Amino acid sequence: MPNWSDILSEINGTRQNALVAAQGAADLIRRKHLTELHQLSGVPGQQRNIIAYYSGFLSKPGIQGIDINDEDKNGFMMAVHNLDPKYGLDLILHTPGGNMAATESLVSYLKQKFGNDIRAIIPQIAMSGGTMIACSCKEIIMGRQSNLGPVDPQLGGIPAAGVMQEFKKAYAEIKRDKNRVQVWQFILRQYPPSFLGQCENAFDRAANFVRKELEANMFRDLPKAKRERTARKVVKALTDFSGNKGHDRHIHYDELKAMGLKVTQLEESQTFQDLVLTVHHCYMHSLMNTNAFKIIENHMGVAFVKMQQSFQMTGIPGMIPPMIVPQPGS
Repeated sequence: MPNWSDILSEINGTRQNALVAAQGAADLIRRKHLTELHQLSGVPGQQRNIIAYYSGFLSKPGIQGIDINDEDKNGFMMAVHNLDPKYGLDLILHTPGGNMAATESLVSYLKQKFGNDIRAIIPQIAMSGGTMIACSCKEIIMGRQSNLGPVDPQLGGIPAAGVMQEFKKAYAEIKRDKNRVQVWQFILRQYPPSFLGQCENAFDRAANFVRKELEANMFRDLPKAKRERTARKVVKALTDFSGNKGHDRHIHYDELKAMGLKVTQLEESQTFQDLVLTVHHCYMHSLMNTNAFKIIENHMGVAFVKMQQSFQMTGIPGMIPPMIVPQPGS
């Protein structure tokens, strides 16, 4: 399997061609290996569709639009166009999460196109909304280095479950001792009117979405009682604010398996693992060494690429988008 350094060497070797810009070299190598992964996914003529959804949140944190948002729908529409839905979809996810409404809408769109025949592949990280997308799939494929994250919603960076827990604690303490009002009033007055209700609604919305998606797809073949029980167990674990101790907690294969999720180890097939991780390294190099901060791309080389100063849409397989040179202060 080519490692991180090997992929960089391959990109640099391609870049020696004076006609290939820095970003063009990364595109060529990435699409070459993405095609190889597609070819492995089935018998000739019946290979599964592949869409890679990559955010540069690790190398370019803080950029507006790096999270899951409604603009991503344009990228997915572009990537889905001309794909044959009867061959299903392998969705490669690398994202910090993002807007809940956009996440719900993306899942709805993909399921309208591919039904329940969607597998999530997690080479490294799919947090929050990325975890919600993965839970909507029929199966999650991940390596020992991969992780999902909690799905407890955040309102302006404030954990909804934490606010609910704080109000519950305040109520219990004040009920026992009225003098505690003087302590809690300074804490609770920081929240605006109706904020607790917003937190409760957001929490219920996220929990209900994940539960319904699990029951509708991943657990659909289980007996009704077991299907509902298993879905509730998973949701309880993924939304457990006290147990997870933070929205950024990394949850790995063994714990996800123990929750009841249908997760398959990437290591079960050496060839498949090699190709998935090679593709992953390609995307990480593209995000680190070019101006791109988000890429939505299918196995045909059709890509929607968000740039730090503009964006490129590459609708023709094999087209090499020009490198955008960062301006001073960018």
